[in-house]
Amino acid sequence: MARISNSVRRPFRVDEIVDIAVGVFLERGYDATSMGDLAKAAGVTKSSFYYHVSSKEELFELGVGRALEALFLVLKEPDSVSGPAVDRVRHVIRRIVEIVIRQRPEVALLVRARGNTPVEERAMARRKQFDVAMRMLVEQAISEGGLTIRTNPALFSRLALGTAVSVVEWYRPGGAVSATDVVEAVDSLIFASPVA
Repeated sequence: MARISNSVRRPFRVDEIVDIAVGVFLERGYDATSMGDLAKAAGVTKSSFYYHVSSKEELFELGVGRALEALFLVLKEPDSVSGPAVDRVRHVIRRIVEIVIRQRPEVALLVRARGNTPVEERAMARRKQFDVAMRMLVEQAISEGGLTIRTNPALFSRLALGTAVSVVEWYRPGGAVSATDVVEAVDSLIFASPVA
């Protein structure tokens, strides 16, 4: 890609740079991506790129931070904090599917983090905090009698979250299946019949 002169091109916003970086990380892998690769994808020099961000670690953190922020905000929504716990669990799962569909690149980057670097370890630690909050909500749904399962709450929580997040690997906007259909299908798969 030819570089555009800084005098011609409008300045980047950090959000645009994060969009570019997330795409490159997904295409090349985080470990295999250099700042040179990111600058090339943006069509600027490395020095211009460094003007906006300090490192690829910062870009990774900003990218997965979008997904993590959206997930943690779900836990604060009114339907996540009040009412029977089983309804709250269902709400969280449905909202996760919506987030996965809306923020596929960022969620994919989070899901593919392997903990090979300190920035990936931090992202995984935050993801585990979300998993713990979900497990606690499942435990509450069980103790209230709204959810009957034959497996332990941690396993149910992981399987439910895994089902919701797996959408990131195959869903494509504009395809034969609508976002609403996916949300309903995941909800039905996990909750339509008693888990006994």
